[in-house]
Amino acid sequence: MNNMNPTMEEFEALLNESFETHDVVEGSVVKGIITAIEKDLAVIDVGLKVEGRVPLKEFGAMSKDGSLKVGDEVEVYIERVENAMGEAMLSREKARREESWIRLEKKFEAKEKVEGVIFNQVKGGFTVDLDGAVAFLPRSQVDIRPVRDVTPLMNNPQPFEILKMDRRRGNIVVSRRTILEESRAEQRSEIVQNLEEGQVVDGVVKNVTDYGAFVDLGGIDGLLHVTDMAWRRVNHPSEILQIGQTVKVQIIRVNQDTHRISLGMKQLESDPWDSIDAKYPVGAKITGRVTNITDYGAFVEIEPGIEGLIHVSEMSWTKKNVHPGKIVATSQEVDVQVLEVDPSKRRISLGLKQTLENPWQGFATQFPVGAKVSGEVKNKTEFGLFIGLDGDVDGMVHLSDLDWNRSGEEAIEDYNKGDTVEAVVLDVDIEKERISLGIKQLSGDPVGDAAEAGGLRKGAVVTCEVLEVKDNGLEVKLVDSEALTFIKRNDLSRDRDEQRPERFSVGQKVDARITMYDKKSRKIGVSIKAMEIADEKEAVAQFGSSDSGASLGDILGAALKKKDGE
Repeated sequence: MNNMNPTMEEFEALLNESFETHDVVEGSVVKGIITAIEKDLAVIDVGLKVEGRVPLKEFGAMSKDGSLKVGDEVEVYIERVENAMGEAMLSREKARREESWIRLEKKFEAKEKVEGVIFNQVKGGFTVDLDGAVAFLPRSQVDIRPVRDVTPLMNNPQPFEILKMDRRRGNIVVSRRTILEESRAEQRSEIVQNLEEGQVVDGVVKNVTDYGAFVDLGGIDGLLHVTDMAWRRVNHPSEILQIGQTVKVQIIRVNQDTHRISLGMKQLESDPWDSIDAKYPVGAKITGRVTNITDYGAFVEIEPGIEGLIHVSEMSWTKKNVHPGKIVATSQEVDVQVLEVDPSKRRISLGLKQTLENPWQGFATQFPVGAKVSGEVKNKTEFGLFIGLDGDVDGMVHLSDLDWNRSGEEAIEDYNKGDTVEAVVLDVDIEKERISLGIKQLSGDPVGDAAEAGGLRKGAVVTCEVLEVKDNGLEVKLVDSEALTFIKRNDLSRDRDEQRPERFSVGQKVDARITMYDKKSRKIGVSIKAMEIADEKEAVAQFGSSDSGASLGDILGAALKKKDGE
């Protein structure tokens, strides 16, 4: 009986022996023996008092291909030593996961690649089976470029790089993109090493931007800048290139460090600027097409790859402050003249107005000096009037040419903007683009005419008509020449008592002597006093002197009698 029923002490000793022999604790991975396979369960003995059961599906493909048999040794995870039913709770899946974590941590620390299978799509990415451990693959880490359909990539073993591991939370983040970039970088480096500047290669247009196009050279992209596509102006690369198009390009520059490659297409063609100065000599008149308009002028293509600039100052003879877009239009054909050629700077200066008649030359031919013209007052300034004339040119009437007798400041008040006036052409300066006009010259020059006739000279006696009596003298008009002048108060008489303006009246005619005549300024100075002094000297010279005993009154009286007798 004692042998059949062990005492409590004997049972405790046997139990302790069992735990000493098998270091089995909950949460650990141990090896066990499959003792039986029942339907969809495998019975496994891990050395405990009781056996445990594990679903066959946790063994994956082994359960389907029949390779799992009774007697096989397998590793399982002990979740609980004994449950309510008296069985051990085992898990093959968790055992695989624990094994994978240990193996993955070692590879993560060593920065080694791991193999996995994308098996499901979740929010923000995909799940990857890393041989038992489930990792997260963000959508941005699937490929170098966004992938619309990931189906071809799923359920296929492929390499990944572990970006982050957190065993406490059970999180693993992996990337497929870094593997592709690394492979691509190696491929790029190999391709770049085989490229040389000046080499001509074929490529496929991969992308087109505003500033150029990216061309695939067989694993590496090169930039074909818009300025290197053609010798002519290219407003946008899409004008000559399309995505997917095969093009022949030349390697312009290769940077071995950054793997940047600059490409060119125009370099495969001859430079149209060679011998350009001989082809388009200064003065030549040619036809071109307007390609671009700016604030400072317009660019004209005179042949493919050759553009010249018409500066805004060379666009019109008369339109000085007008935007070039109001004179020419894009794509318009225009006749131009070559003004300057600089092959070293690849510049050609063109002129548009030089192909048209110079309006100042045309005006001078049609209206020579002395011709009468008419036009509208365009503007009044402090120095004269601007008159619009035939040929879309302006002429200027200076203040001094408005009136013979009045000051320019006074005479200009008679004119308003918009008035139509007549004038005489005084001068045309074609080079300086200036036309001088005169209004007062329409009525002739009374002062100048009188001067030429000899009537106006210093010392001559003239008859004046009083126009206005003022406190300081008389405003008078020379009767014969219509010239206006002023007799100052102290020139009204030799006798100081008679130097009173009020003794004269408007309309009264008086004789005076010319004391000053300036031909250029047309200024005349007259004096009654000077005339009286001159008459006295002449009388004394003819009839004697006061030294002979005759009085001055007698002398003057004799002179007057003689004059009356004449």
